[in-house]
Amino acid sequence: MEIFKQFTFDSAHFLPNVPPEHKCRGMHGHTYRLVVYIKGDLDKTLGWVMDFAEVKRVMDPIINKLDHQLLNNIEGLENPTCENIAVWLWNSIKPGIPLLSRIELHETPTSGVVYDGA
Repeated sequence: MEIFKQFTFDSAHFLPNVPPEHKCRGMHGHTYRLVVYIKGDLDKTLGWVMDFAEVKRVMDPIINKLDHQLLNNIEGLENPTCENIAVWLWNSIKPGIPLLSRIELHETPTSGVVYDGA
């Protein structure tokens, strides 16, 4: 069974490696939407794969590192493309949620990335 929990955070960034005329070269911001998927067996006693409160406990410090920050200033996010942010998030989340199966990071309502650690 696979469960999910959704989070949002607001951050600014710029993409330093794109051509000077690219609109993402300048600093701008997004309201990111992150969906964390957790896959595992249903615990017959508790009736869940993982307690949503535990997911939130693991995720809160990670989200707080990103929320209302300039992503370029965070170690590992010097070139904060949506794809690079997804890899950073995966590497930050997986130790605390070993059953993590994939994440979706939406940079805008119509653009984002799905990442499963591969």
